[in-house]
Amino acid sequence: MQDESPSLHKRDSSIRLWPVSSLLKAIADSLEARFNPVAVQGEISGFSRAASGHCYFSLKDDEGQIRCAMFRRASGVLDFSPRDGQRVELRGRLGVYEARGELQLIVESMRQAGQGTLFEQFLKLKSKLEAEGLFSADRKRGLPLMPKAIGVVTSLGAAALHDVVTALQRRVPHIAVVIYPASVQGAQASGELRDALLKAYQRREVDVLLLVRGGGAMEDLWAFNDEALARTIAESPLPIISGVGHETDFTIADFCADVRAPTPTAAAELCAQPQGVWLGVLDAMAERLQNGVERRLQASSQRLDIAASTLGRPSHFVTRQQARLASNQQSLRHAQRWALGQLQTRLGLLHARFGQAVARCTAQPKDRLGNACLRLELLSPHLVLQRGYAWLSSAEGQAITRVGQAHTGQAVRATLMDGQVDLTVASPRLI
Repeated sequence: MQDESPSLHKRDSSIRLWPVSSLLKAIADSLEARFNPVAVQGEISGFSRAASGHCYFSLKDDEGQIRCAMFRRASGVLDFSPRDGQRVELRGRLGVYEARGELQLIVESMRQAGQGTLFEQFLKLKSKLEAEGLFSADRKRGLPLMPKAIGVVTSLGAAALHDVVTALQRRVPHIAVVIYPASVQGAQASGELRDALLKAYQRREVDVLLLVRGGGAMEDLWAFNDEALARTIAESPLPIISGVGHETDFTIADFCADVRAPTPTAAAELCAQPQGVWLGVLDAMAERLQNGVERRLQASSQRLDIAASTLGRPSHFVTRQQARLASNQQSLRHAQRWALGQLQTRLGLLHARFGQAVARCTAQPKDRLGNACLRLELLSPHLVLQRGYAWLSSAEGQAITRVGQAHTGQAVRATLMDGQVDLTVASPRLI
């Protein structure tokens, strides 16, 4: 046996080593996620009621049993006295009693078997609406950070209204509260709740709605499991906080609302930050603003001191500027005189060049004209007449250059160097 003991205690590194309490807590979390809430039917066995008002018993059938605990709040609303051997229907949540490591059912409500199937209806409607996406986290909206007005949908006579108003008055007395009254229990309650919500939607005078009611049995809270009410909540244009019953109570309205609060008072606490928080924020912002202003003033004062030390006396600054201006004026006068001299010199050169160009342009035409006149004069018939020749023409002024143009007795005119002579042809003959 001693040789085998090391192998028995050899640890597999792939298996997690749990502390007992942690293992029990993990089992309890798994039960919560997998089964709760649950409804179960069976026979009471070993029923006892402690002085505290809590009840303890087992629920069994022919093949098994489970330990049950029903605390004073739930047992105080029973309308019958449970006894051993009685068949009942329980609604509750599975958990682990860690002190003993026992599985137990925390009973939230109990009724005698055969009283109805409300919980089955609840589960059926829950499955239907969940499949349609009415419980989806994607469609849920965040709550306003600083609501200007808060709406409350509940009965005017409900204790929940007093709890909510008291909490709001204590936390946010500066925010207006609008009540939309409706019954929260009975056959007409679901319709009145829908009407109150629709009125709030239409008026749009609040930024968030609280749908609240105190605790009770499933029958008392049944108005909040109405399908039409659930759809009205899902279609809300305003964020809705559901605070129906106590922490262990769940209704269809809780799943459809944007936020579920465990109690009406908790709903009031969720809808807005306390006034003191915002006053603290304002104080912090005021302090930051004051510090920022002081830093800016200090920086500006330092810049002013530096500028003053650089500038010195204003009269010295003016004197320097005047001297600088006089120097600039003198430089400007010199520049003007130099520029004027340059322009005058250039203008003289241009005038001389223009005269030369004009002389050249007029001399050449005169020479050409003289040559043309000389050539014209050389071609003049008067030079020919001066050498003893005459120019004959008919009475009509036609030049006679050939003998054949003249006939006997014809009147002709001879143009000489200094005049004209009228002649008559005696007898033309060829040479």
